[in-house]
Amino acid sequence: MSTSAPRLTALDALHRSLGATMTDFAGWDMPLRYGSERDEHNAVRTKAGLFDLSHMGEITVTGPQAVELLDFALVGNISTVGVGRARYTHICQEDGGILDDLIVYRLGDTEAGSPHYLVVANASNAQTVLDALTARAAGFDAEVRDDRDAYALLAVQGPESPGILKALTDADLDGLKYYAGLPGTVAGVPALIARTGYTGEDGFELFLKPEHAEGVWKALTEAGAPVGLIPCGLSCRDTLRLEAGMPLYGHELTTSLTPFDAGLGRVVKFEKTTNEGRFVGREALEKAAERAETAPPRKLVGLVAEGRRVPRAGMAVVADGQVVGEVTSGAPSPTLGKPIAMAYVDAAHAEPGTQGVGVDIRGTHEPYEVVALPFYKRQK
Repeated sequence: MSTSAPRLTALDALHRSLGATMTDFAGWDMPLRYGSERDEHNAVRTKAGLFDLSHMGEITVTGPQAVELLDFALVGNISTVGVGRARYTHICQEDGGILDDLIVYRLGDTEAGSPHYLVVANASNAQTVLDALTARAAGFDAEVRDDRDAYALLAVQGPESPGILKALTDADLDGLKYYAGLPGTVAGVPALIARTGYTGEDGFELFLKPEHAEGVWKALTEAGAPVGLIPCGLSCRDTLRLEAGMPLYGHELTTSLTPFDAGLGRVVKFEKTTNEGRFVGREALEKAAERAETAPPRKLVGLVAEGRRVPRAGMAVVADGQVVGEVTSGAPSPTLGKPIAMAYVDAAHAEPGTQGVGVDIRGTHEPYEVVALPFYKRQK
């Protein structure tokens, strides 16, 4: 089978009918934008935006020892995730390097009475995560199933999203907490409704059968039109998550970094008791935790431009003529009205307010202010 042709989501024809600019992302043909990236970004911040995220990788884990497998394979404590709740976590290599960041949903029990989990991986890493979980399942009475073709995934994000979704669902959205998920119907079809997102705003992600995606998209579009909902592409998703200080795999997270290097050591739970506390990468991560306490090599910080030039991933962060770090993500921030970046910077230059830091943009050292992440936090 040729791997050159990108995969298409169930909404491909609809995106094209809306005039979307399409792009190849992680082997999928995805909408980059429908019109103005800035308008799409601002709609999510002030009203609502609708995204097709069907490229994400869904993996089902079931069986009598599903919990033991996930506690062994991942760095988080999955045994403490209650039914209907979700948890952000990482899957790491034996050397502590991050293979991917994940959301794990505890969906209840199968008909056989076994725990039922849905692991959602990044599109670019879905196969890697599937292979790692399958390999790590050896010796556990648990089943790892590739369910990428079983789901379409839509997200409605922004302050108006609860009202829009309420008009179309029987589910108790008021009782649905952040990082929780519950089964319900949306526009008359079954869905897993999750209150998660990657924009810094309140919002929902809807896991559906692919054949239901178009009908639900149209119903959301109709319900959201009076309050300003518009379709949104991957481009504004990137500026939204950047403003919210959320890491992107391949930029802030890589196999050469541990969760402690990325400032996300809180996701690693050494106090797990399943499997006698054993999990993949534990020894390396204990050493990484010590390093982070005593002499962190670099810290992830925010940078806000004093000028107009936009920093990009891979550009050097400089101070006193020396390279002191590297930009991992950069873009113009529609909300702040200035270019912003996330960067790994030597600890000596990582304190918010540090002066004299710049980014080398094509030979010119543009001045930047070091700030704490996130750049933007919604008012609750």
